[in-house]
Amino acid sequence: MIPHSTTHHTLPGLRNALRRLAHQLRLPVELRARLALAVSQVAAGELGAGRAVSLHACRETDPDTGRPVLAIRLRTPLAPRPPALRNLPLPAERTPGAAALWRLPPPDQEQNDVHVQTPTVADNGRGPDVADLLEEELRAAVARADALAQDRERLKDELAETNSGVLALYVQLDERDEQLRRAHGQMLRELEDALRPAPVRVPGLEMAVHYEPAGTDAPTGGDLYDWFLLPDGRVHITLVDALGHGVTSTRSALNVTHAVRTLALEGHPMDSIVERTDEILLPFDRELMATVLLARINPRSGALKLANGSHPPALLVRENGEAEYLEVRGRGIGYPLPGSEQVLYDQLAPGDLLVLYTDGLTESRRDPREGEQRLLEAARRHRHLPIEKIPGAIAADMHTVILHPDDTVALTVRRTHEDVS
Repeated sequence: MIPHSTTHHTLPGLRNALRRLAHQLRLPVELRARLALAVSQVAAGELGAGRAVSLHACRETDPDTGRPVLAIRLRTPLAPRPPALRNLPLPAERTPGAAALWRLPPPDQEQNDVHVQTPTVADNGRGPDVADLLEEELRAAVARADALAQDRERLKDELAETNSGVLALYVQLDERDEQLRRAHGQMLRELEDALRPAPVRVPGLEMAVHYEPAGTDAPTGGDLYDWFLLPDGRVHITLVDALGHGVTSTRSALNVTHAVRTLALEGHPMDSIVERTDEILLPFDRELMATVLLARINPRSGALKLANGSHPPALLVRENGEAEYLEVRGRGIGYPLPGSEQVLYDQLAPGDLLVLYTDGLTESRRDPREGEQRLLEAARRHRHLPIEKIPGAIAADMHTVILHPDDTVALTVRRTHEDVS
């Protein structure tokens, strides 16, 4: 029965003819419905304006694939302009001489699509009843909607099961993260303990220290300290600030403290230790840069000796509140001409407090000199506290405002009033 060509003046007549044609061509019901809606949408404007349209059907060969197709053409010969073809239920293409062209599978091609259905409307010889065709399309649409609803419910169930599984996985991961956090925290505490020697217990002196890393992700950084007794009974203290932050800079600081401890125990003069440390370490680590402050205190007499390699000066606070910075010039490890230019001698009287620190304590503000003045005032204010509370109290005062976080060490030594003669 193809080719087929008809002219139409009303939209209902076009729809009825197209549905009967599609039925006779044995097009799938869903495809028939989409075609009827698309053709009606394109022709509605013309028919509504009283201009006739023509419908043509024939077999053709698809120019792109070379396969046979059924071509449905709608022509609008009287249209002042081509009608729009966007957002159609069944996409169409525009060709010369036709308002719209639909290329469909040929009537005799086997259909494999899951939505293809064999028409069930009976033909009584005069053509199928349009109402029956519409009812068939409606049943197909309802069946399609039911299938989509079932798919939606199935997907909801699968999603619920997936969400339940994901939630259980999140719970497991959270428990695992908590275990890892506890293990990590324990490891960091053990690492901190290994890097922080306990205060030296010696009559005549009491000592304490406060350490605070720049970030919470690393237990330590390049700021380290060391204190120990020399064979002659004096207390040696080393304070180091190696370039960098985090655990990677800890190795450099440890190398410095170990080298200083070895040289001090071997009896090297205090004014040569910074220079000798540089000579020992630089061949193994050319990138090493560190400031160093060395202090030696005689617990019996209170005699104090200081050597410095580019480190912030020690602060001495007398029992009566008088305070001064003990400046010693020098250059640190990895600096040009490293070494302490001299050794400074002073005396700790009973009740006097010595504060040793790294620059993270005083340079948290924009002006380092302001930091030094604030440190002096904080040390005065807290000098009579129990020794174990003084470093933390000073750091708390200094870090009320931090412009840039840095590793911080605050170490305090106070000479006691007990008789150690």
